[in-house]
Amino acid sequence: MANRLKMAEHNAILGLARLGWSFRRIARELGVDRETVARHVRAARGDPPDSNAAISITGSNAPITGSNEPVARSDAAASGATGSMADPPDVPADAGPPDPNAAIVIPGSAGQRSRCEPFRAVIVAQLELGLTAQRIWQDLKAEHDFDASYQSVQRFVKKLHAATPLPFRRMECNPGDEAQIDFGRGAPIVTPDGKRSRPHLLRVVLSCSRKAYSEVVPRQTTEHFIRAIENAFWRFGGTPKTLVTDNLKAAVIRADWYDPELNPKIQEFCRHYGATLVPTRPRLPRHKGKVERGVGYAQSNALKGRTFDSLAAQNRFLEEWETSVADTRIHGTTRRQVGKQFTELEQPALLPLPTTRFPFFREGERIVNRDGHVEVAKAYYSAPPEFVGRKVWVRWDGHVVRIFDRRLRQIAIHARHEPGRFATAAQHIAPQKRSGIERGTTWWLRKAHAIGDEAGRWAESILQQRGVHGVRVVMGLVSLAQRHRDAEIEQACRVARSHAAWRLRDVRSLLKRQTPPQEQFEFIQEHPLIRSLADYGALVRSAFEETRT
Repeated sequence: MANRLKMAEHNAILGLARLGWSFRRIARELGVDRETVARHVRAARGDPPDSNAAISITGSNAPITGSNEPVARSDAAASGATGSMADPPDVPADAGPPDPNAAIVIPGSAGQRSRCEPFRAVIVAQLELGLTAQRIWQDLKAEHDFDASYQSVQRFVKKLHAATPLPFRRMECNPGDEAQIDFGRGAPIVTPDGKRSRPHLLRVVLSCSRKAYSEVVPRQTTEHFIRAIENAFWRFGGTPKTLVTDNLKAAVIRADWYDPELNPKIQEFCRHYGATLVPTRPRLPRHKGKVERGVGYAQSNALKGRTFDSLAAQNRFLEEWETSVADTRIHGTTRRQVGKQFTELEQPALLPLPTTRFPFFREGERIVNRDGHVEVAKAYYSAPPEFVGRKVWVRWDGHVVRIFDRRLRQIAIHARHEPGRFATAAQHIAPQKRSGIERGTTWWLRKAHAIGDEAGRWAESILQQRGVHGVRVVMGLVSLAQRHRDAEIEQACRVARSHAAWRLRDVRSLLKRQTPPQEQFEFIQEHPLIRSLADYGALVRSAFEETRT
């Protein structure tokens, strides 16, 4: 179409703008470019051609903006937009042609002024007290005869919040208080046989001096993470009090801003060095902005455009680069040389290193078997009997195996054994499952003396004469207390000692003799049930007589 619009199209643009149509919708309905619509409206307002200010035409008090989003309008206005593209909107017959000189103003400063504007100071004061828009609207109605809707207050409050965003708060640290840790991508490694890999770059930055340590590792495992941080501590010559990291899986099992679940090995590592690991809020990298920028600095200044033939070669280069380049620069925030700031201010404030490095161990979850043991590297180690069938946490190295409950409280410790061997602590055997021999000689002698002095002396004599084999004899002596009274056993042991009888069967025989004799019935000559001998004689004689006949 021609560069110049017809008067009908010009009037249609201004008429639709008065109805509150957006530039995009007007352009779509009239078949013209959106910038053309904006130019005509700005020309009617009197703005310079390159002005991008939000505008509204006050002919019908219908605000429009320079954005592409339509603003609220009445249903009548919306229905008037269904005409042909070249037709101007329906306006009253006596309204006359649109006035090209109609005032065009910026919304919010004139035109449709918010009914909350007279109460701006009151609303701002109540917002500073932490009151909600609902509460502010209620107070305005009760105390200031405010007759507008709650939505008016809600929109006004939202506009106030958008107009005055809160600035970010800078978190500066005292020397030795904090180190921030983050991973990035290292430089490619190309081996002589042509294999190519991309390691991970771990960087530890002390928050006060910006002194840093860089190391590349093949994977982001817990072991590599711990060893790299430990190398940083020994390079710094001390330990910072707090370690700030993101929620990487090597350190955080379950991310939670209020109650994160840390890897138990990381907790043990921090306990060894006296530090505390504090994960940042998930998906909020600005909580560790110093190291975020530090990783980018190492990637762009040290590693970009370089390749190495091994991890060791890249780490040697990073070590030299940290000393010769990173430590000698004047930091843009502190305005001091990094290495000098570290040596003079931060290094003396670090916690002292322990006497030994962190004893690295392996660990895992186990279930205590029915025999009261857990399996570690094909050997078996006992746990307290109350943990049978329950899950425990096991840590082991080349020398020691430690067993912990679910709250990481140690419940057992064993020396490391070869595969196939069992390590059973005596205190882990339930009393009901201990044999008599396992209880020991002293225990059985104490039980014998509990019967009486004579029984105790007899047991001591047995052990002196028969040695280890006498323990079972003493066990048999103690078992007699289940069927005989202590006084009877004492008497039998006294007699046995006097006759030098040192067999258990002798004591048993003596106990049998002490039992009362079996009662016997007395024989009587006469009793109503007993017949006399004369009767039996008569019976015999009568039998003989019958035989003769």
